[in-house]
Amino acid sequence: MKTPRGFSFAGLNVGIKATRKDMALIVSEVPCVAAGCFTINKAKAAPARDAEARLPGRGIRAIVVNSGNANALTGPDGEADVREVHAAFGQAIGCPPSAVLSASTGVIGVRLPLKKLTDAAPRLRDALGPTIEAAAEAIMTTDTRVKLSGRVISFDGANGPVEITVAACAKGSGMIAPQLATMLAFIVTDAAISPSALQAVLLRATGRSFDNLVVDGDMSTNDAVFALANGLAGNASLDEDVPGFAEFETAIAEICVELARAIAEDGEGATKLVEVKVSGAPDEAIARDLAKSVAGSSLVKAAIFGADPNWGRVLSTIGARAGSQRLPVDPMAATVRIQEVTVFENGAPTSHDPMSLRAKMRLPQIEIEVLLAEGDAHATAWGCDLSYDYVKINADYTSLTSSSPEGVVSKDDRLTNYTPGFKRALLVEALSYISKFTGKRAVVKYGGAAMVKDSLKASFAGDINLLRSAGLLPIVVHGGGPEITRTLEKLAPEKRSEFIDGIRVTDMADLKVVEMVLTGKINTELVSLLNADTMAMAKGQHGHAHAVGVSGKDGGLLRAKKLLADDGRDLGRVGEVTHVNVELLDLLLQKSYVPVISPVGLGDDGEGYNINADAAAAEVAVALKAEKLIYLTDVAGILENDELISEISAAELRSKIASGVVRGGMVAKAKSVLRAIEGGVKSVHIVDGRTPHGLVAELFTDKGVGTLVTC
Repeated sequence: MKTPRGFSFAGLNVGIKATRKDMALIVSEVPCVAAGCFTINKAKAAPARDAEARLPGRGIRAIVVNSGNANALTGPDGEADVREVHAAFGQAIGCPPSAVLSASTGVIGVRLPLKKLTDAAPRLRDALGPTIEAAAEAIMTTDTRVKLSGRVISFDGANGPVEITVAACAKGSGMIAPQLATMLAFIVTDAAISPSALQAVLLRATGRSFDNLVVDGDMSTNDAVFALANGLAGNASLDEDVPGFAEFETAIAEICVELARAIAEDGEGATKLVEVKVSGAPDEAIARDLAKSVAGSSLVKAAIFGADPNWGRVLSTIGARAGSQRLPVDPMAATVRIQEVTVFENGAPTSHDPMSLRAKMRLPQIEIEVLLAEGDAHATAWGCDLSYDYVKINADYTSLTSSSPEGVVSKDDRLTNYTPGFKRALLVEALSYISKFTGKRAVVKYGGAAMVKDSLKASFAGDINLLRSAGLLPIVVHGGGPEITRTLEKLAPEKRSEFIDGIRVTDMADLKVVEMVLTGKINTELVSLLNADTMAMAKGQHGHAHAVGVSGKDGGLLRAKKLLADDGRDLGRVGEVTHVNVELLDLLLQKSYVPVISPVGLGDDGEGYNINADAAAAEVAVALKAEKLIYLTDVAGILENDELISEISAAELRSKIASGVVRGGMVAKAKSVLRAIEGGVKSVHIVDGRTPHGLVAELFTDKGVGTLVTC
């Protein structure tokens, strides 16, 4: 994502949390105009009180953010800690403390480990770089994914063409309620704009985005949305009658909506994003109020979790809110649609297929529309379903969270801390799956986001070693496309990678880079990660499997020949597998090793070939007669009209490839799936690698996640 001129970002672990990144720094090389919107909670946290008193304003250079500790309800000590943090970071980056803002998120009522934060100031300054992702990861608490958005705005200014860049990140997962929704968001831009204009734009944008966001109806102490504008785009200062102002405001509004949706989708324990649209209201305020009421209704949210199209709960919520607030709204005159199916109209239920609607309710995004008959105003609110996991996360939040004398916040999530009934049910279910898979071989293709984000890497390593300890025999085949692309672009910026049907065209020079990245970097790092996790497990006496890295060229593991595109085009040094050295893999598995395979093949000519990792995984699974083949990727699974196909036969998949439903980069993956099924693999699963522990969820649940392909 492109970032604005003059801004740099950092994210590190400074010791507030045990391992994950917990502190972020955003810095502008020149002073900024700043604006902010804050929670209306009267138990406001110290950093939010400090920032609210100073914004909107000028002269801001930096924002410091810590996660894991909210610095809320900590009294005068908390306020003093904020001043000390500002002083330390001001000194580190060369500005007065008054040029620093801060925000905190995490456990309430625990004082900041101040020395850890102030000592980290030089480290964070030295880690500053042009990409926002590290900072976005460092602000997460119970979030499961980073939340980013951005825009580039081009327009004709008074003195010629102007380009303004906006980048933003946010965090939020639980304690999400309107006014302001519980979250942190940071918007940075190189636009020139006055403090009052930026504040007005931010207020309007949050009013139609974050203020319409509901996860659980509980308002936090730390909510804040910050906007910094440093003016380095060189435009005339934006105001209502200045060229580019409308485009800028639209971009900020769109970014806030995207981040609000991302927070709702990532709500604590959430399995579905819910979008509630109310139209035909007397005015926008009433439309917003009713939309938020439906999105926040526990009964509506529970029904959505259970895929129950209980439209009665929607109308009941509308009627209750209209009655309690004396709103001029008649629910009996409304029309209600769920997933575009009309369920109530003209004062009565409609005839519709409840089973078909229930199937649509299992999709990851649910849309509820309420069409009133009292006016022309409309509004949209976002929320999520109410799952068992939400209750578990929040019932355990403080009882399983501890703070050391040094201020390190950690969570003790061991099974021993739960009720006997929960432990009994969990163990009975888990043991049934363990017995089913003991001694069976499963090939896992590791790729996508799971290879990039540190927390997902750790999750994957833990899952693989747990599966091995439970008796499953995993074999890992890894990709590395994004890292290869980044390396190639660094070495030859003028050269762009070409892809045909999702396969990278690879010349001889590219092949050397491919081998260096796959075998020399990614394979080595992955093996180290797996073995580090194994050692940690061994100390807990959970298992003693070891990972060993092998290139496809080692021992002739993957023999290959030249591959041409479907239309006959030359792909360069790209190969397809002709033979798998099963004896080598058998030997490793018998010795309790987890083979980690780099998909580089060896041709009869003695030269190497770049092999698509999906195709290599399929051939390994076929050769080993694996019970299962699992692809970790960057999407929810196979999609049709942007909706997840949870289960599909090989014949149906072949048809969807031919009809163009499956397209782009998914084509090569789908063909690899079909090759595996035709070769005797019983089932293949495409799993969203962006979700922690998706691998275990796929293996140890009835339906799994993602898309299941069977013969």
